[in-house]
Amino acid sequence: MRLRAQPLVAQHELAPGAGREHALGVGVTATARVTFGRDQHMLGEGAQKMITKRTAIRGRLAVRRAANRPPWGRHKLGHGAIVAPLAATVAATLAATVAIGVGVALARAERDRRFARVERARDRQFALLPGEPLTEGLRRMALSQLDLAIDLLAGTGGTMAAATSVHETRKALKRLRALIGLLRAELGERQFAREDALLREAGLRLAGARDAEVLVATLEELARANHRKLAHRRGVAKLRRQLAEERDRATERTRDDAWARAQVVGELRALRLRVQAWTLPHRDGIESIQDGLRRIYRQGRRRRRRAARGGGGRGRAMHRWRKRVKDLRYAAVMLDRRDPDGSGHGRGHDRGDAAEIRRLARQADELGELLGEEHDLALLAARLRAGRGGPGPRLKVAAGTRKALLKLIARRRRILRRRALKQGKRLYRPKPGAFVRRVGDAYADAWLAGY
Repeated sequence: MRLRAQPLVAQHELAPGAGREHALGVGVTATARVTFGRDQHMLGEGAQKMITKRTAIRGRLAVRRAANRPPWGRHKLGHGAIVAPLAATVAATLAATVAIGVGVALARAERDRRFARVERARDRQFALLPGEPLTEGLRRMALSQLDLAIDLLAGTGGTMAAATSVHETRKALKRLRALIGLLRAELGERQFAREDALLREAGLRLAGARDAEVLVATLEELARANHRKLAHRRGVAKLRRQLAEERDRATERTRDDAWARAQVVGELRALRLRVQAWTLPHRDGIESIQDGLRRIYRQGRRRRRRAARGGGGRGRAMHRWRKRVKDLRYAAVMLDRRDPDGSGHGRGHDRGDAAEIRRLARQADELGELLGEEHDLALLAARLRAGRGGPGPRLKVAAGTRKALLKLIARRRRILRRRALKQGKRLYRPKPGAFVRRVGDAYADAWLAGY
């Protein structure tokens, strides 16, 4: 049976009556024209569904097919083909949203950690902060050094090596002693004596491991500086092994002595509570510390003169002088205002009298390094002489190696003494009163400059 082409159908046109054509025996009206209303819908059959189950057809749409055949759907997608990409898009959107949320959370956490690090560095800075009053800054520094020492002794200072941890702890204790010495007049003699004795005893408990480490480092530096004279001596390598073994044993004893470490930590925590209870009056300029500063400077000046006189106790005189030089350096560092990151000094420190504090810290540091090296060489010489009036057990060193080392040590110590005495004379030239006034003027200049 041949089908005729269907004419275009105008919208809202009525269909003709039903006939037998294409009915196939089921009584379905076969018409050449189908009317589509604006709000009517066309339904697909079976697997030949349109893109959606109900597709609105509007606006005078013409269908040029037989009335009893469904629309052509070869290239049309069913629901299954659409849902999968749609689900993937939704999943990708959700994943991106979650990723953005996680990224924001991580960024906030990193910002908080960075802020905490800055605050921690600010609190633990061993120097006055910009605009910080002197007595408040000294209290903050005392608490920060106590926290540092407690963390190191309690094992919460990170993955630092044992020898380094001991060294950093002793440095914190020395800074604390220098700070308390500056506040001696404000604290009173009784409280000062108690706190100073506590810190000195704590440092002595850790001295064994540190001294053993110093001996190894001093021998290595001496061998490097005199490579041609010592490189061929096997006794030097043998001596280094002995000293390294002593260092390791001393470090293990210090680290494994949990009871002693716990006792020191307890004493430092008690000291921390007392520091928190300090009632330091606010005074103008450096009035709160000028007595302590004058005492430190005056003692250093006297000890330099004793070391310059020489004699049998010259080594001890140099060592005692070194202690006051280090205290003077710590005092200058405490007064040198800087930003929390340590990168910037006050604007007033770039010119005039305000630069005096920074210059004082640098000069005292350089002098302290010379005296420190001289003292380390003295310790090594004493160990080489052990068994013949020196401290500690006798080291197994060939006579030739021992003699060569002692000769090199003596020569190096003479050089260091000459340099130290020359620099010390320049540093300690002003009288104590003039020195304190100069530091006070520098402090006031930095304060007036906004720092």
